Amino acid sequence: MNRSLLVRHLGRRDYLSVWRAMQSLTAGRDENTPDELWLLEHPPVFTLGLGGRPEHVLAPGGIPVLRCDRGGQVTYHGPGQLVAYLLLDLRRLSLGVKALVRDTEAALIALLADYGIAARRRPGAPGVYVGEDKVAALGFRVRRGCCYHGLSLNVAMDLSPFQRIDPCGYPGLGVTQLLDLGGPSDLSRVADDLARHLSRRWEYVTMAAAADIPPLPE
Repeated sequence: MNRSLLVRHLGRRDYLSVWRAMQSLTAGRDENTPDELWLLEHPPVFTLGLGGRPEHVLAPGGIPVLRCDRGGQVTYHGPGQLVAYLLLDLRRLSLGVKALVRDTEAALIALLADYGIAARRRPGAPGVYVGEDKVAALGFRVRRGCCYHGLSLNVAMDLSPFQRIDPCGYPGLGVTQLLDLGGPSDLSRVADDLARHLSRRWEYVTMAAAADIPPLPE
């Protein structure tokens, strides 16, 4: 079994090009394609999942709204938020979708525990919470037994755009971030720590990959 995980630190990238690259890699992979973890941040954007209801976007203003093919409702991405895209062969991992979500949440909870932050799940509402506030959101797409999309973790960002939406479809849901919880504000440090927790969860050997997304086919 191929247990290597290629880790790409991509910096700040626009949402649409990264989404298309994830689709392309997933469509072209086979049983020998290594799994990948992409760590990055996006310029400001609201994204609506497959079943996302437009009425949960209250007042987007000048921030673009994109409908994408992940699960879930509406969320916000912006500078200072760590986004981690998991491009994994679930069949090779013998992992179902529920277990994927559970394991990803567990890795996030363990990460926050390292920073002295007590986080938890909420039944029926995927993601990770501190008290009543959401600190990390999850949303995946599975095709041909492989997943893409992933998670976003609020690190040190402007949280005000979340007031323009019903986060994850929940009116009035509070959001928080590591900086306000006494955690680190260094995105690169948090990215490295998260990669370690995710690789440990699925017993990967991590390998650094080029800091670029695979090229789209001609």
